[in-house]
Amino acid sequence: MLEIGSLFVFLFLSMEREAELVCDLTLDSVRKSLIRQEDTIVFCIIERAKYPLNSPAYNQSYASIPGFSGSLLEYIVRQTEKLQATAGRYENPEEHAFFPDNLPSSLVPPWNYPQVLHPAANSININKMIWDMYCNQLLPLFANEGDDGNYASTATSDIDCLQALSRRIHYGKFVAEVKFRDAPHDYEPAIRAQDKDALMKLLTFENVEEMVRRRVAKKAMVFGQEVNLNLSNDDVDCQGKYKVDPSVVSRLYVDWVMPLTKLVQVEYLLRRLD
Repeated sequence: MLEIGSLFVFLFLSMEREAELVCDLTLDSVRKSLIRQEDTIVFCIIERAKYPLNSPAYNQSYASIPGFSGSLLEYIVRQTEKLQATAGRYENPEEHAFFPDNLPSSLVPPWNYPQVLHPAANSININKMIWDMYCNQLLPLFANEGDDGNYASTATSDIDCLQALSRRIHYGKFVAEVKFRDAPHDYEPAIRAQDKDALMKLLTFENVEEMVRRRVAKKAMVFGQEVNLNLSNDDVDCQGKYKVDPSVVSRLYVDWVMPLTKLVQVEYLLRRLD
């Protein structure tokens, strides 16, 4: 019951957040949301780092589940998404399932989400790329080698990371929409020409990306440092001991989060005039 109750709390908060967004869809409001999502991602990575790599959770031959072929992580994610779908999670345009096929319908009263995005947004889901990036490239960078047998807890932590990353990256649809609304004359020629390179150039601001890189690295330092009560308020942990290496979080954003977000933006804008 606690898990189901938590789902409904999540759903209510998501509705409030989305209602706030659509009432004030500006570049500033979208930017603030992205900054808040940075906190969530950093905390999720730190929580996952509590466990070692626990490779059996990702091994398709480990779990022998009747009627299912796949890793334990995939099984738990599929079952979690089915439950969350009944609570209406994927009615929210911010949320994207990793296994969207054959999800059950929501059992809660529908929320009247205003149509902020172009209908083409519904067809854009790059969670397969996010899954591959997380499991095969990111995890080995911050999860220590080892096996403590806590596979279900590990997978649950993985779900938090995957969903936070998916939400952040697919939020590129909102970023693209607000940028298009602010300057349609800049984007329309490239959209009509279906010029992906031109759109990518319009969406790239290296100074902003560098600021994001530095900010998330700083958050990883602040959120992940060991607290020592013997230090004075002005002392700084000079040992550089963090729960997650800040450079890993920085690389996460530089190599994957920001490029994949721009990929979502380009895919959205290519269909914006349909």
